[in-house]
Amino acid sequence: MAVRKIIEIDEEKCDGCGLCADACHEGAIQIIDGKAKLVSETYCDGLGDCIGECPRDAITIIEREAAGFDAAAVEAHLIRQKANAGTRPAATPCSCPSSALQDFDEPASAPTTDGDRPPQLRQWPVQLVLVPPGAPFLKGADLLITADCVPFATANYHDRYLADKVTVVGCPKLDDIQYYYEKLKLMLAEADPKSITVLRMEVPCCGGITQAVTKARNEVIPGTGLDVITIGIRGEEQSVEHVPSP
Repeated sequence: MAVRKIIEIDEEKCDGCGLCADACHEGAIQIIDGKAKLVSETYCDGLGDCIGECPRDAITIIEREAAGFDAAAVEAHLIRQKANAGTRPAATPCSCPSSALQDFDEPASAPTTDGDRPPQLRQWPVQLVLVPPGAPFLKGADLLITADCVPFATANYHDRYLADKVTVVGCPKLDDIQYYYEKLKLMLAEADPKSITVLRMEVPCCGGITQAVTKARNEVIPGTGLDVITIGIRGEEQSVEHVPSP
């Protein structure tokens, strides 16, 4: 603790408009019960970017004893905010159904109209960027982390790999791999899965998803089994590697 500059919010003046929360790059301000709140002293750098956005003059900078600004804590906080965005349990007329959580008790049992085997998907959504770390279907699951080209290259993806597993899907080339790593740490800590399987393509850029999963596993749940399966671009299974615990 030290005496430093930090914001102070006058809740009597605050009308909960949220402009200050939008202006705070560190996520230090949130609207709670209709009022702006400083959620953590360690997230506030004391620079006051939020002040110019307040139409009620409800925010000032003062000097007082406070916990120091923590840039690493801010980064983790912002990642959690991004990871948990859009995680309401059901879609509403104003929300996107792509982020509405659905946990299927069993995969589809009826064959499709053309007589093929039914799909084995057990939950929705599947995109890593959309699945919240605390999704109930992740807890204690056999977790399949799939590079998103794999199902296109693998004819029997559902029966051979997806059956009895919960899956998340992503592209390490087109998406932010650092974001994947940070989100996977949160996800693995919350879910504590029974096992982890990574399905990746043979192309070099696909190695990023293996690296992110391995690093997150090693840091959060190092004793959990991790297998990496590499698929060729013509759909053949090229290798199965068991990644030992650190």
